[in-house]
Amino acid sequence: MLAAALCTALLAQVALPVPGSPVPITGQTLAVVLTAAALGPGRGMAGQLVYLLLGAAGLPFYAKAASGWGQLAGPTGGYLVAFLPAAFLVGLAARHGYDQRPWTAVPLFLVGQLVILGIGMVWLRVAVSLDFATAFQKGFLPFVPGGLIKAAIAGLITFLAWRLVRARASRATVS
Repeated sequence: MLAAALCTALLAQVALPVPGSPVPITGQTLAVVLTAAALGPGRGMAGQLVYLLLGAAGLPFYAKAASGWGQLAGPTGGYLVAFLPAAFLVGLAARHGYDQRPWTAVPLFLVGQLVILGIGMVWLRVAVSLDFATAFQKGFLPFVPGGLIKAAIAGLITFLAWRLVRARASRATVS
């Protein structure tokens, strides 16, 4: 679980600004879906909770090395808090094998991304008093292409990891 938190913290530092939005594009959501698939629903969610708590406690774990409780309460807080249900859902689906084939893994990981974006956008709307259309334009739409790319990357990584596991298992049974 600590490895999941550290992976998320590391990928949080891959951050690009989005013009007109207080929310950057980061690698965090890639870490969320990958670690959830690896750890399952409970541990995946717990790994993200560790990440949130360590960042809130002052470690520079959030995007651009930010930290503190204010980050969780501010405009980006909804995206961070959404890591918990996204990790649970992705971990649960992965436990049922949806992460093992690209044609099921990519949609699964895209759903994880969309859960984060949806919750984050609603939080952003409330935090900075935006109407729905503006919140959608600033807090959801700019992140969809990156979410698609991250879902594809995660799908490829998990597919290759499962291929490696199966190859090792078949070699072990032949021996």
